Amino acid sequence: MNHNMAAAMELRCWGGDWGLPSVHTESLIVQAYAKFSGAKVTVSPIDWTWKTLTATVPELLCGDAAIQEPTNILNFLRKQKFNADYELTARQGADTMAYIALLEEKLRPALLHTFWVDAENYANLTRPWFASRSPFPLNFFVPNHYANTALSRILLTKGEAPLHRITEVEGKIYSDAKECLNLLSYRLGTADYFFGNLPTSLDAFVFGFVAPMYKASLTCSPLQSHLRQLDNLTSFCDNILAVYFSSDRPCPPPPVQETMDANLQKLTQLVNKESNLIEKMDDNLRSSPQHKPHRPDPKPSLASEQSSTPA
Repeated sequence: MNHNMAAAMELRCWGGDWGLPSVHTESLIVQAYAKFSGAKVTVSPIDWTWKTLTATVPELLCGDAAIQEPTNILNFLRKQKFNADYELTARQGADTMAYIALLEEKLRPALLHTFWVDAENYANLTRPWFASRSPFPLNFFVPNHYANTALSRILLTKGEAPLHRITEVEGKIYSDAKECLNLLSYRLGTADYFFGNLPTSLDAFVFGFVAPMYKASLTCSPLQSHLRQLDNLTSFCDNILAVYFSSDRPCPPPPVQETMDANLQKLTQLVNKESNLIEKMDDNLRSSPQHKPHRPDPKPSLASEQSSTPA
C-alpha cells in the first residue's frame, strides 16, 4: 500500500533556476529530503499558473491528503517509511532539531531580507524572476505580496524595541546570519554530510537554506560573499546537486576548519544546550515504528568517486 501511495505523491512547488531544482527554500528542502529517502515524488511547478498567488508551497498531494510546510511533509514521508533519519541516534535527532531551529532564527531573516527587502536585489533579480513566472495580471501582485510578507516576518521576529524599523535591524540580521554560516561550516568540517556517510533531514534543511544564497545572481550581497568563502559549505551544495540532482558541476575538496572565534563558541554552546533540552524533553523522539525504511542504495559522493578513480 505504501508503494502505491508513494507512486501517487505529487509535490507542488516553485520551479528551478540558477542551477537549482527550485529557487524556493522550502521547496528545495522537501525535494532534497525526497531524494535522500528514496520517496518517488512527482514535482509539479506552480510557475505560470494561478497557484502562484493562491497556493501554499510546497504542498504534497497524496490521495485525499494535502500536506503543507516542510516539517509536516517530512513527517508524512517518514510515516510512509521514507525515513532519511533512520540511522540517527537520539542525540543526533536532538542535534538535528536544534540546528533547524538555529537556521530559522539566525539565517531565515537574512535570506528574506537579501531576496525581498534589499532594493537592488529585489529590483534586479527577485521581482523580475517571480513576475516572469506568474500569469497576467498576477505578475503585478505576486512579487509585492511576497515582499510584504517577508518584511512583516522580519519585523515580527527581529523588530524588538528599540529596533522598530527595518534599517535598524539589518546589521543584527546579517551578523547573526554570518555566525550561523560559520557554525554550520565548522560543524560540517571535511565531511560530505552532517551525520555520517548518508544525508539526513538536517542536510536537506541546510541545503534548502544555503543553496539559493550560494547560486543566485545577486546584485550585491555581503552575505553571499561570506558564504562563498566557506568552501566546505559551497562544496556541500555542489555535491548534493551532482549526486542527487544530476548536476555535473565540479566539487572541490573542502578545507579543514581549525579555529573558532568567541561568537562561534557561543553559538556552539547554544546549539548544545538546545540539543540537551530537546533530548531530555522528547523521550518519544525515537518511538516511531522502527521499520527499516525504503531508502535507495547510497550514492557515492563526488569526492569518493574521484578518490576511487584510477590515476
